[in-house]
Amino acid sequence: MEVIVVGAGSVGSSSARELLSHGHRVTIIDVKSETISRSDIQGAHWVIGDACELSVLRQAKPEQADVVVAASGDDKANLVVSLLARSEFGVPRTVARVNNPKNEWLFDEAWGVDVAVSTPRLMTALVEEAVEVGDVVRLLTLKTGSATLVEYTVPQDHPIIGHTIDDVQWPYETTLTAILRDGVPITPTGDQALEGGDELFFITTPQREDDLRALFS
Repeated sequence: MEVIVVGAGSVGSSSARELLSHGHRVTIIDVKSETISRSDIQGAHWVIGDACELSVLRQAKPEQADVVVAASGDDKANLVVSLLARSEFGVPRTVARVNNPKNEWLFDEAWGVDVAVSTPRLMTALVEEAVEVGDVVRLLTLKTGSATLVEYTVPQDHPIIGHTIDDVQWPYETTLTAILRDGVPITPTGDQALEGGDELFFITTPQREDDLRALFS
């Protein structure tokens, strides 16, 4: 897979390094040339310049990319890069970093964003996941903001324990996509019985998150 990562800060560099380790071809765009010498990233192609400028972005050959990851520390830049990638070069998929949660509402299809990753929200979610057993926690906002990935950890005394997935009347527009049990991922099946401590992962909509909370309460 061809991936362009915009921004070689800690988030962009970590993403690029992980993608390379998985065998993907990665081009990194950053405004500072010294980031190359400071970086320990091996195997990436580099473009130095402002990715918000078409001439710079064009050097990374976005028309050949499968994904553009806008991972800079500037929300405005991430929005512009996503929009250019989609509208000017027809990149099939864009992932954009949201630095300020107050700007999250902007990261939608109108700006060419498929998946918005809010680092503060994700950090908060991970903290809540560690301590908030029994609460529905949003992990990610997916394409155009119309879908979310949420997690719920089943308390040890919850009445849902022992019921199979087919027994439960899940909210409309909500899909149970995975179960994490004792650290092992399980593909949900209709006859799968739920257990205390199960981490349930759902794709749902922002409106249905409250329905999930009502179900589990």
